[in-house]
Amino acid sequence: MQAKNQKIVVLGTGGTIAGESESSSEGLSYKAAQRGIDVLLRSVSDVGQGMPKVLANIEFIAEQVVQIDSKDMDFAIWRHLAQRCSVWLAQEDVLAVVITHGTDTLEETAYFLSRVVSVNKPIVITCAMRPANFKDADGPQNLRDAMTVAASSNGTCVWMVAAGEVHHSQCVQKVHPTRINAFDSGERGPAAWIKDDQITWATAFQPVASAPSFDVHQLPEPAHWPWVEILLNHVQADPRHVDVLQKAGIDGLVLAGTGNGSIGNHLKEALLRAQTAGVEVRIASRCNQGPVIPTSSHAFQVSDGLNPVKTRVALLLELMSNRQGH
Repeated sequence: MQAKNQKIVVLGTGGTIAGESESSSEGLSYKAAQRGIDVLLRSVSDVGQGMPKVLANIEFIAEQVVQIDSKDMDFAIWRHLAQRCSVWLAQEDVLAVVITHGTDTLEETAYFLSRVVSVNKPIVITCAMRPANFKDADGPQNLRDAMTVAASSNGTCVWMVAAGEVHHSQCVQKVHPTRINAFDSGERGPAAWIKDDQITWATAFQPVASAPSFDVHQLPEPAHWPWVEILLNHVQADPRHVDVLQKAGIDGLVLAGTGNGSIGNHLKEALLRAQTAGVEVRIASRCNQGPVIPTSSHAFQVSDGLNPVKTRVALLLELMSNRQGH
C-alpha cells in the first residue's frame, strides 16, 4: 500500500494537546489550543530515536483546520473537518489522515466521522491529557503512536489512539476527567496496543461495521441540521423538560435511561406525548458498559449499542437523511 500512498495528512483542531500552561509543572490548569499543528508535528521525533521505521519514507502534510478547546466543538466545524478528510483521502498518494483533537468531545467527533466519510483508508484521532509545555506531556507520544497506526492500518475504520492504546470509534469513550489513560472501550476493550513503535492487535477484536450513512458533501449548512438533545432518567426526573422541548420544536430526543434503558413512568408518559407529536425518541443507557438489550418493556427504539452522545449523533444523521429522502 505504501508504494502508492506516501503521504499522511495531519489535521489540527486544537485541544489540550495544543495547550499551554503558565509553568511546566502545571498539568491541570492551562489554556487549550495554543500551539499550531506544525509545532506539534516537530515534537514527534523528540520522544524517540528519530522517526519510527514505518514512517521513514512518508511525507507529512500539516493543516490547521481550527484552533479550539473541544468543549466548543460545533456542527460547522464537524462539517468542515469531515469535508477536509474526504478531500485529502480521495488523493491517491495520501495513505491516511491523523487528527489532533481535544479529549472532551473526541468520541462524538470520531463516531460522526465514521458515519459520513466514505473512503477505504484510515482516519486516526489522537489527543492529550496534559498541555504541550508540561514536563511530562503525553501529546508527542500520542501523536507519534497515531501516525504509526495510520501508516500501519488498512481499512475504513476511524481509530482513536492515546496512552498506548488503539480504540474503535464506535466503542471508545472518555471515562476519567484527569488521568492520562482517560479513554476506554468498555467490554470490547482496546483494538490494539502500541509500545516502542510496535503495534499488537487484539486477535479477538472484530471492528464494528458502521457504513457511512451520509455523503459528507451533501451535509446541509449547520443551521439546517435537526435539533436533538439528551435527557437523563434519574430520581424524580421532571417530565416538563420534555414538554417544553417538544413545544419549542425539537426534532429528536435521546433518553439516557437507568440500567437497561428504563424510564420513570411520568417521564415515559411525556416522551410518549412527544413521540405522538412527531418527535423521534431513542433510548440508551447511562451505564458506562454494556449495550441496552431490547425487551418488550421498551416503548421507544433502543440505540444500537451506542452510548447516549453517539446515539444523538446517529439520530442527527438519521433525521438529516430522512429530510433529504435517502
